[in-house]
Amino acid sequence: MQITELVAELVLQIGVILLAVRLLGQLAKKIGIPSVLGELLAGVIIGPYALGGVALPFFPHGIFPIVETSGLAISVELYAFATVASVVLLFASGLETNLSLFLRYSVAGGIIGISGALLSFVAGTLCGALIFNSSFLDPQCLLLGVIATTTSVGISARTLSDRKRIDSPEGVTILTAAVFDDVLWIILLAVVLGFVSIMSGTGGGLSAPAVLLLAGKIFGIWLGVTALFLFCSKLIASFLKLFKHSLDFSVLALGIAMILAGLLEKQGFALIIGAYIAGLSLSKTDIAAVIQERIRPMYEFFVPIFFTVMGMMVNVREVLSPPILIFSGIYTLAVILSKIIGAGGPALLLGFNRTGALRIGLGMIPRGEGALISCGIGLALGVLDNQLFAAAVFMIFLSIVASPPLLGMMLKRQKQGTRKPVKNDDIIHEAWEFESEDIADVVMNMLLQELRSGKFYVQRMTRSESYSAQIRKDDISITITEEKNSLVITTSKTDMPLIKNEIYEVILDLAHSIEKLKQSTIPIELKKNLIDTDARESKDLLALIDTQCFNMNLKGETKEEIIFELVEILDAEGKLTDRELVLSDVIQREKAMSTGMEYGIALPHGKTDGIKETSVAIGIKKSGVNFDCTDGLPAQLFFLIVSPKKSSGLHVQFLAAIGSILGDETLRENVINAATPQEAVALLRKKKS
Repeated sequence: MQITELVAELVLQIGVILLAVRLLGQLAKKIGIPSVLGELLAGVIIGPYALGGVALPFFPHGIFPIVETSGLAISVELYAFATVASVVLLFASGLETNLSLFLRYSVAGGIIGISGALLSFVAGTLCGALIFNSSFLDPQCLLLGVIATTTSVGISARTLSDRKRIDSPEGVTILTAAVFDDVLWIILLAVVLGFVSIMSGTGGGLSAPAVLLLAGKIFGIWLGVTALFLFCSKLIASFLKLFKHSLDFSVLALGIAMILAGLLEKQGFALIIGAYIAGLSLSKTDIAAVIQERIRPMYEFFVPIFFTVMGMMVNVREVLSPPILIFSGIYTLAVILSKIIGAGGPALLLGFNRTGALRIGLGMIPRGEGALISCGIGLALGVLDNQLFAAAVFMIFLSIVASPPLLGMMLKRQKQGTRKPVKNDDIIHEAWEFESEDIADVVMNMLLQELRSGKFYVQRMTRSESYSAQIRKDDISITITEEKNSLVITTSKTDMPLIKNEIYEVILDLAHSIEKLKQSTIPIELKKNLIDTDARESKDLLALIDTQCFNMNLKGETKEEIIFELVEILDAEGKLTDRELVLSDVIQREKAMSTGMEYGIALPHGKTDGIKETSVAIGIKKSGVNFDCTDGLPAQLFFLIVSPKKSSGLHVQFLAAIGSILGDETLRENVINAATPQEAVALLRKKKS
């Protein structure tokens, strides 16, 4: 096949993967399971052993044909993409790791990782020996032990990251332990391959000094490189800052991670170890959060491809045969329990309680890239046949499927995982309460702008329940979290006075600016000409107008009574989650400035937490009500627009669009005199000629 054909096929395959992974990932989220499971299942469904192997026009062997020569069923090119994705994933995981906690738990992580790896190796090897009634030193039994050894830290890292627990004591311990058992996996794989070489007669003897020398070399390189990069982290950060723009130095940081990963791979390490070391070394620098956010698009592109490709290697047909199902079940149970006991048991002796130990054990369950590499090597050398390969891959898949929901369930529990509270050096928290969420928004924005002008690196992140920002400069680290109407500052005792002074100055500036604004503006003048026929209309916006939320004969005699009636309309249609809160928020907005406009139109509106999506209620009162309109006329036509507090863009767009329509005097009169809500809505939705 020519190179242009290979590239075209690869581009097509990646496009299919991205489509499948987004569909299945979103579906997984909707039904409440980690998106990583949707991505893995997407791989199984579209893989070469399922739909990917079905013949199609122009694709006689399917879009994802089985590639026998690769030893992994998929093409080398696609596997290369997955490998790059694993580097991006582990680099991001390193950046998210709390270095102080990493160093604090490195001893515990080392003991836990080595213990879990050794027990898994013994369990996997014994399982093979008992099932096949063969020697413990049988190459296929030893290889089954090696496959059981390594932990796919990427799976657990994804789950920990999704739960915002990657820098917890358990999270850091899992990541640390996974690095140790990856190193041990490499040593065991080298030793087992040496045994295979001896027994096949294709290589020389494997002496004890040679094994010890290999082990010493691997541990020495790993420890040396980690220590060197941690020691030089500030120098690396200073070098990256020379490139000024955050996007430039973020991409360069990822490039450094890839170089280190490649160099360590040349020394017999897995690529992911180098990537993790690079991320870890930068995690304590002031540009860590910026890099993390800047590489997010690459993360979202590559990482799902990694998990999908992992799923594509599962041969469902082989696995479903009864003998393989039985062996796979026994093998899977043995290696999962060995990790839980081997990793969780020592954790109990190292300061963790039962909850923390179980979290660590569950986090060490998934096998992934390392185990699959071992499977591929075993298949290529003839140590594993196709059925045993399928059983091993099925175990890998089950371990990947089992870990995220089990670990996620344990992480949901608010109970701490250590016997004693973990104190993070001299870190303290301070909270500032404001009268409203809007004021908190303004103060936070001004504060971040002030810190940026002081040469701080500021990275703002949006989460489901709050907004947060990470601020770094040299060794100063500050986290600001906005929770409804308060700002929570987290930093060291020595840096808290700085942030207090910054907030004090910001609030003074804000108060001064508000006073100047009051003196320079006349509120009633601001409302003039808001009803503008030149404003943009939109079918999507006008679709918010619903005949079921239309009252042709309002009874109220005051603006408060009119607003109450309109809120009641939305409540009767099930649009509200908190009727009293909506009513209160709209009334408060009306007190700040009347929403009576011109030409007998009133547009009461408000942002509130009492509603999930923007909704509109319309009412008519032909006799009119005093709504403090700018032209002094009573209001006859009322539009109530209510939006969630954090998504008010649609709210403002609708106000502008409806103002455009109501600027037409004839149309206004026709709407007010319409016989039915259906007739009135049809008039409002009719585009201007």
